[in-house]
Amino acid sequence: MITPSNKAQQIKNADDQISLRELVLKMGAWWHYILSKWKIIAIAVILGAIAGLVYSFIKKPSYKASMSFVLEEQKGGGGSLGSMSDLASLVGINLGGAEGAGLFTGDNIMEFIKSKRIITKTLLTKVNIEGKEQLLINRYVKANDLDKKWAKNPRLSGFHFISDTSSYFLQDSLLSAFQKAILKNNLVIRKPDKKLTIIQLDITSTDELFAKAFCEALIQNVTDFYVETRTKKSAENLAILTKQVDSVRHELNSAIGGVAAATQANPNPNAAFQMLRVPSQRIQVDVQANTAILSELVKQQELAKLNLRNDKPLIQSLDVPTLPLEKSKIGKMLGMFLGAFLAGFIVVLSLSVRRIYLEIMQADKAYG
Repeated sequence: MITPSNKAQQIKNADDQISLRELVLKMGAWWHYILSKWKIIAIAVILGAIAGLVYSFIKKPSYKASMSFVLEEQKGGGGSLGSMSDLASLVGINLGGAEGAGLFTGDNIMEFIKSKRIITKTLLTKVNIEGKEQLLINRYVKANDLDKKWAKNPRLSGFHFISDTSSYFLQDSLLSAFQKAILKNNLVIRKPDKKLTIIQLDITSTDELFAKAFCEALIQNVTDFYVETRTKKSAENLAILTKQVDSVRHELNSAIGGVAAATQANPNPNAAFQMLRVPSQRIQVDVQANTAILSELVKQQELAKLNLRNDKPLIQSLDVPTLPLEKSKIGKMLGMFLGAFLAGFIVVLSLSVRRIYLEIMQADKAYG
């Protein structure tokens, strides 16, 4: 007995079979249509392969300079140096140490390397490449063929960068643009393992020598700034102590000379005339006081020197870029394959869209 529910189910199954049959028929028709256009597709694939081959020849290879380093974070207040610093603080002397450490802790160093200040300073660094002293930014312009593009611009034709940018608006604008381009296309900073403190720096460029020189100069500028920041306070204290030591030593030498002069002026003083000994005794007191002061200042000066040495080095390089660098280039076979695949895909997609458009237009005419 056929119930209404069974009848509805049979109708639904029939509709599903018709829909599936229509889908298979449409797929078959589409496939035959594509096969009928095999000549067009074949020509496109051949042209794409040729284009890919030509691209593999004209495309410049890229080189990658890699450097890994470890940041030595200074731990303040520990060990013998911490005890010495505590003792020095009792007499009003700050031995520094760990100044500016917050800037270089954790992932801050990675962001600092990418900062405009460091990238710009590195681009304006003068290096020796192929026996010629030149700014890295001028090498960057040549490596990217920007000088050829600028030749058509009267404002930029023959333009060269200089080290001083204090009053050069055009140069500052170009530097800002280059810094963004380098961060986007050339520079990669990462931690190979998040659990470790090792940081890896990669520079890619079509100019092998530029990639190596830029990588080394970038790390050197970061190191110099880091050392200057971390040792600024201790260096200032050392300079002050050195000046004080020189001043007290000069006074001590003068006092010693004064004792000798007073003794020579009155070599055999009469015991009955005690006032004759007063000048010599006063100078001797100055000698003793200056000697004690100089002795303490020299101790503090040595502590300041120890603290200054303790802050260096702050960045320890593990791997440095060496020539020849890692080279990346599209091979002939890969270029042909990619070109053929891309051209074939575009042609098949275009034919499919055209067929769908024609079917829609025919349907509109039929119903119209």
